[in-house]
This record gives sequence, structure tokens and C-alpha cells, in this order.
Amino acid sequence: MNALSEEAVLDVLRRVADPDKGADIVSLGMVSGLIIRDGNVGFAIEVEPERGPRLEGLRQAAERAVEALPGVLSVTAVLTAESPHREAPRRGGDSPVSQNPTMARSAVAGVRAIVAVASGKGGVGKSTIAANLAVALKANGLKVAVLDADIYGPSVPRLLGVSGRRPASPDGKVLIPLESYGLALMSMGFLVDEETPMIWRGPMVMSALQQMLRSVLWGERDIMIVDMPPGTGDAQLTMAQQVPLSGAVIVSTPQDIALLDARRGLAMFQKVDVPVLGIVENMSYFVCPHCGERSDIFSHGGARREAERLGTEFLGEVPLDLEIRETSDSGHPIAIARPESPHALLFRQMARRIWEKVAGEGALLRPPPRIVIE
Repeated sequence: MNALSEEAVLDVLRRVADPDKGADIVSLGMVSGLIIRDGNVGFAIEVEPERGPRLEGLRQAAERAVEALPGVLSVTAVLTAESPHREAPRRGGDSPVSQNPTMARSAVAGVRAIVAVASGKGGVGKSTIAANLAVALKANGLKVAVLDADIYGPSVPRLLGVSGRRPASPDGKVLIPLESYGLALMSMGFLVDEETPMIWRGPMVMSALQQMLRSVLWGERDIMIVDMPPGTGDAQLTMAQQVPLSGAVIVSTPQDIALLDARRGLAMFQKVDVPVLGIVENMSYFVCPHCGERSDIFSHGGARREAERLGTEFLGEVPLDLEIRETSDSGHPIAIARPESPHALLFRQMARRIWEKVAGEGALLRPPPRIVIE
């Protein structure tokens, strides 16, 4: 039998007992979300919320048990706690999460500023915008990290040309981020196959995100771009509350239905005191490559008007363009693949404005590095 089969992992976890219940964590049904890939093992241990703070020893014991299996390179076990019922949000926009002192924002070692790129709904090109902003920030001379927080649909590995690779771990406890175009990268897409569906619940997702944030050797970074999950549910809200965000960028398309969702995203960040740095209108217009005629396929200008109405900055409009799509699909974002193109210059301009807003007007940029596409 394969030493790293699911049954082999569960077998060693049957030797780990819950200290309060006197039985092993497998027979008690506490183990879930087991993932095995290339010697990397991840799983969740579900516990009652009130017991979570005192069961760190149980989590460590489970990790040690799996680490002893032949061929295991790294183990990530997370404690997840889910309340039996949801409470209604409290007045003033606070949620039950914000009342828990253990969920307070804490800094990520070595990272100076963290900016979320978010959208109220999927399908607006948020990940494409996030990837291009990241390489544009790098081209502007900054040290940049990227966290792909979209657990259910990680796109960063493909967008930045690192699909099929996995991060190394020097000790089985921390991960070394992958690198592409000088960016430090971490994504759930590095740990599971591209076609593997993620069926984790909210608490498991948040625990995994916390580990990807704080169990990664990011090094010294001026800014981290976080590609947020689409929407405004529990995972997004908790992420906004747990991570020390310097600000958020909202991505929308021009049509009314997308703008409605963008308003919800903006309102979510406002409720948790995260400044919204601005709105980007993606797929803003289309210019026919043959005749040069412009078409506003999804309407036009809605995000600019919405930004004015909501009192936030409009960062720019990105067209629906074949070259942007092709460079993204090939893992060479246009901001680096075509650095002198109008689209790349637009991303550089937006990146500069974002950095000014989080670091202060007139913030100095280092001389841009020479980046070679192999």
C-alpha cells in the first residue's frame, strides 16, 4: 500500500486521542478535508469553539504522527471551530467574529503593506487585475508578494506561469514561497491539483489562509497583493478582519448587476475599517482589432460614476482585449509581457497610485529591476 494513501494517514491519526473525550480523533469524526499531494499532507481537525484555544497540543501531536510516515515532506494540520448556530450581526456593522479577541488582526512578518484585490461577484477578471497589478508594482521597483486567497478557484499559478510546481519546506512546518517574475507567491493551487474540487467549509478555509499567511517565509516585502475570493460571505469578511489590510481595491465590470455587487464589497470593507483605495473598471470597452471600431459591450463608465457617488477614487478602466486574455492564459501578464503597451502603462500607473495611497504621497520607488522572460 502507498505510504501516503488516505488510509495510511488516517491509520496513524487513529493513534492520536482527544484529551477530553478519551477516543481517537478519527473515530470521533474530527478529521476532515484530507489532501495529499507529492508528499505534502493537509487536513483539518474540527473541535468545539470553546475548546479550540487549549487544543494546540492535539494539533501538534497529529502533525507529528503524520510526519513519521515514510515519504512525507510536510504536514499542515489546522484546528477549525464552528459554532452550532449563527448570530445576527451586531449594531454598528460588527460581526460575531470581531467580538472574538483571538481573531484580532496581527501583522505578517516582513510585509510592510497588504492590499486586497476584491470583487462582489465572480467573473469580473479580478485575478487578472491582481496579477497585473503585482507585476506592475514589481516593475515600479518594489519588493512584492502575492497571496492567492481564492481557495475554491485559485488562478495565480496559471496567471503567473507556475502551474504544477509546489513550495519547498525546510522543516515540514514552514513553506518557502514560489517565485515568478521576482514575486513571492503562495496559493492553494500549489498544494492541490488544478482539477481537485475544494469542499472545505468556511472555518477550514480561514485556517488554511492563516497558515498560508503566517507559515510562509515571505522575506522582506514592501507590499503583498491578496487575490481575495469573490463575494462578501463569511470567508471574505473574516479575511478582512483577521489580516492587517492597508487597503482594498474593488474590481467591477460596467454593467449595473456587477456594480450592485461592487457596492456590497465596498460596504464590507468599510464596516471592518479597511480603507477602499479605489475601483477598477475591467472589460470597460472593446476595440475591434480589424476595423478599430470601439464597442461598449458591457456598457461603459458605470464604475467611474459609482466611485464618484461613493466618494472613492476611480483607478482606471481596463479594456476587454485579446492581448490581455492571451498573455494571462499563457502565464505572462501583459504588464510584464508587453511592458511598453498602453495596457501595461495603465497597470503601472494604477500600481503607482496604490503604493502612494498605502505608503504616503511622494513615496519613493526603487529603480525598476530588469526582468527577463525566459
